[in-house]
Amino acid sequence: MAAASRTVFFAEVRVSSIKLNKLSPVLVVDAIEPCLSFWVDRLGFTRIAEVPDGDRLGFVILQKDGVEVMYQSRESVRQDIPALADVPAGGTNLYIDVADVAAVERAVKGAEIVVPRRTTFYGADEIGVREPGGNAVIFGQHPSH
Repeated sequence: MAAASRTVFFAEVRVSSIKLNKLSPVLVVDAIEPCLSFWVDRLGFTRIAEVPDGDRLGFVILQKDGVEVMYQSRESVRQDIPALADVPAGGTNLYIDVADVAAVERAVKGAEIVVPRRTTFYGADEIGVREPGGNAVIFGQHPSH
């Protein structure tokens, strides 16, 4: 079955005076600790910063190969920026471009699959799982890698 052709239009606005350095998602979860094994033990991320909140973590930054993800506990958000504390849990989808989706598939074995391994119409080899905080993480290997 041939892929349907798609036309997408974007409004172009140029703002040359703004320099963007990076984008770091902050995932709000009820508890950070259950999420760490997914990123650190399975995928090899490093905890580069953490902020305790009582006897638990209130915030953590995880990094690997230029990819960064942050977690903040809902209670910590409530103390810091109350207006953002009630965001729905698990409502974020992350997409990570990887060099070897087969290696990722082995590393995340046992996690809930939200996107079974597939090849997309644009040629990416992908698999998506739900991390312990409830968010979807989709890993994609593109033909140019």
